[in-house]
Amino acid sequence: MKSFVCNNKSAILWLSAAHLVCDTYGGFLNPIMPFIAAKLGFSMAIATVLVAITQICSNMLQPIFGFFADNILKRFFVFWGLILASIFIPLASSAPNILILTLFMILGCLGGSFFHPQSMGFVNLFSGKDCSNNMGFFVSMGSLGFAFGPLLAAFITQMIGLDKIFYSSFLGVILASLMFLFVPKLSSTEKKSEHKDFIKSFKIILADKQMNLLMLIAMMKSLVTNSSCVLLPFLWKSMGYSPFYIGLALFLFVFAGSIGSFVSPKLEKLVGSKAVIYFSMWGTFPMMLAFAFTYKTMPFVSMCIFALVGFTTMLAQPVTLVWAQKIMPEYKSIVSGFVNGFCWGTVALILTGLGAIAEQFGIINVLVVLSLIPMFTAFSVKFLKEV
Repeated sequence: MKSFVCNNKSAILWLSAAHLVCDTYGGFLNPIMPFIAAKLGFSMAIATVLVAITQICSNMLQPIFGFFADNILKRFFVFWGLILASIFIPLASSAPNILILTLFMILGCLGGSFFHPQSMGFVNLFSGKDCSNNMGFFVSMGSLGFAFGPLLAAFITQMIGLDKIFYSSFLGVILASLMFLFVPKLSSTEKKSEHKDFIKSFKIILADKQMNLLMLIAMMKSLVTNSSCVLLPFLWKSMGYSPFYIGLALFLFVFAGSIGSFVSPKLEKLVGSKAVIYFSMWGTFPMMLAFAFTYKTMPFVSMCIFALVGFTTMLAQPVTLVWAQKIMPEYKSIVSGFVNGFCWGTVALILTGLGAIAEQFGIINVLVVLSLIPMFTAFSVKFLKEV
């Protein structure tokens, strides 16, 4: 393979910048969803169903898009993925009714589904031997974008209004154009030919026990992250907090997670991959319990604890992803789609009923119980084989 492909730091930087912006849009809706729900007149239960539907439609498709990305090696998915996300997610905030809102959310989330598998495969392809550090940087940039997204959306909502968020679309469109210019084209000599059969590719991946374990781990981390980001904005709105406060809380949560993703490869070298994953799965419950005891009486302390939950749950994300790519290097984009997308989509199936359960039993009670599940499933890590 040509050297400019194996060690192209410029391409990795552009892909990471695009990941930052794409996931910024991905973080827009959670903090403002309670206000969209109030404007259009639907409940938290319906809001969680809407979020779940869009995540299922987009994330479940990531392995499929990853298959095509691995085979054609074109920049189609990274370019149009960013375009879709940057246009339709901001438009969702000004949707006139719930049907248009759902359509815009699905199209916007499909953009993220286009972007992520191929971009992760490209980072692996452009990295050469330094994949762990580059992937850690790439993932942390996405987490940073997902952190700034709630803050930006909440700031715009509070300062100039909910229906003005669509002005932010220009940023993604401009960056997509620049990325199209500066991320190099790949010649046909770099194209892989080993996995043209769609059904065979998926059977091989899903039959691998190590992949199944890694997907279980990814699901457990997604369970805590996703449910917290969807449910807690409704709790804070009911307590009278402003959109900006809610956005700030989610920003700190995901920003701490981006720090976790960034330091993850370095920590992995010190203590090993399994130790990082163990800590990520065991540490969430005591922190969520501490959050439950402080959110009413000590809001500042509870916000700091909430940020630590984000750091802990996202700490093992790069480790899990690179591990999956090392197990099946010939399926880089497809396994990225499974670990980063399909697992989130599977968790989204749970979210369809989570809002109704939280309305019945309380948001905090539900989150504490959910944070117990990764701890109970952490035993699966011991069956992973170092690669």
